[in-house]
Amino acid sequence: MHLDVQHLRDFYYRNALGRAAQKVIRAQVQNFWPEAKGLTMAGFGFAVPLMRPYLGDARRVIGLMPGPQGVMPWPAGQPNVSVLCEETMWPIETGHVDRLILMHGLETSERPSELLDECYRVLGPGGEALFVLPNRSGLWARNDATPFGYGRPYSLGQLEAQLKRHDFVPEDHVSVLYQPPSTRRFWMKTAPFWEKTGRSIPAVMAGGVMMVVASKRHPPSRKGVGEAVRVLNPLDVLAPKPAGSAKPV
Repeated sequence: MHLDVQHLRDFYYRNALGRAAQKVIRAQVQNFWPEAKGLTMAGFGFAVPLMRPYLGDARRVIGLMPGPQGVMPWPAGQPNVSVLCEETMWPIETGHVDRLILMHGLETSERPSELLDECYRVLGPGGEALFVLPNRSGLWARNDATPFGYGRPYSLGQLEAQLKRHDFVPEDHVSVLYQPPSTRRFWMKTAPFWEKTGRSIPAVMAGGVMMVVASKRHPPSRKGVGEAVRVLNPLDVLAPKPAGSAKPV
């Protein structure tokens, strides 16, 4: 079940804990992908906060928001690049995306298998996908005061196994958000300490969120996966059809 877009917007843009989480996760995205010059970048779920650093250099940025979640205009003060879409039928041509981010998309999906196939379809040669998900062992997955407390949390092994079944090759991973999901002053002030300590001894502390980068295996091991589909043009509906083309009722 997807969260409402207003709830996600309020958490990441109007809540101190959400802004802190956004900062940490976005910094790690930039560690994985320092730039996106000339590339097409897409985000599904509520990944738009993570894509802002690429607006100036990327060839194109697309924010895909699933119907059950709802959509909001983004980025503020600039031409809108967000679009409402079907969860497993994105308005993107096959193989046109170079970088793809999923946040609050996979764990809340009722059709995760079909969603991963759609991710595979839109990625082009050499494309990479970044999956941002609640860590099953972390504190954030156990607290429904944040968006990471909803949906189905994953362990690293579970996520990598599912990605491999859908012809993705895990390339890199990291855990983030080691601070407790609390707005109390002590935890907010000491957040950098917990983040640094947690990454130094991950066997002792579990980060609240895991981030996994994966590339697409080509050719796919399953027949029919990633085949081109025709993205309908709304103008086709209005175009006149040749006489006699109508099918009998």
